[in-house]
Amino acid sequence: MSSAAPRLAVFGSVNMDLVAYVDEVPGGGETVTGTDFRQVPGGKGANQAVAAARAGADVTFLGAVGDDAFGTELRANLVADGIDASGLRTVPGVSGVAHIVVDGRGGNRIIVVPGANGEAGVAEGDEALVAGSAALLLQLELPMHAVVAGARLGRGLGVPVYLTPAPARDLPEELLENVDVLVPNQHEAAAITGHTEPYAALASLLERVPEVLLTLGEDGSLYGRRGEEPVRVPALRVEAVDTTAAGDTFCGSFAVARAEGRSAREAMEFAAAAAAISVGRHGASSSMASREEVEALLKG
Repeated sequence: MSSAAPRLAVFGSVNMDLVAYVDEVPGGGETVTGTDFRQVPGGKGANQAVAAARAGADVTFLGAVGDDAFGTELRANLVADGIDASGLRTVPGVSGVAHIVVDGRGGNRIIVVPGANGEAGVAEGDEALVAGSAALLLQLELPMHAVVAGARLGRGLGVPVYLTPAPARDLPEELLENVDVLVPNQHEAAAITGHTEPYAALASLLERVPEVLLTLGEDGSLYGRRGEEPVRVPALRVEAVDTTAAGDTFCGSFAVARAEGRSAREAMEFAAAAAAISVGRHGASSSMASREEVEALLKG
């Protein structure tokens, strides 16, 4: 493995998460009393950036925030984690917001209001920010045309492109033809392929992209690469209090480990440890572990 910190770029969403904790999620027309409330930085793009930075990468973030108080706070939080936010543009209007309800079992329900994320796109100067990166991480909380442009940018620069296809939606071929590693969870994989069985979904996805990392929650993860035998790694057993951003933690940590030269299995084990720590804490980026904590858990 390389001793130098790998460089990663993330092009994606950044939101302020408004998180309410309840014993049971209310039904339609029902009001319940919450047990706690927290305001924490989130957004799938920012979550992956923070996860990668804490896992040991030098990270550059590209996206958009509004010219409101949330935008100022979101930018400051990225910078506080050592992330280069020079590609984070400020646009008129409100920043993205996510309303999250977490139940007593750690499950969540999420409503995302895109705000400034809807104005994000590849802009002049972004090529220099992405060039030379070990990977470019993308998600689907930005407009599809922006995601496609980001994937094309990465491919044109020879930078491996990771795509987390969330929220699940139809994936145009012009996007997939520029993706190197697809990172869906089991629900997203089923939505794309029609297969609920993990190995069947994996085989179907590998017909469209060269590598797939399928996250399976408490059942671990499954990795496949064309022409190679799949790799299965179990999840670490922990008591989950909040699963928000567990998948983003896994993806960001996996990308760092792979950029360092670890095998797929080693990278999956590293990412599983990072995700296990995340689900044992409240919040999105606020729940993510440092590299030292991940390494300590692996050694233990």
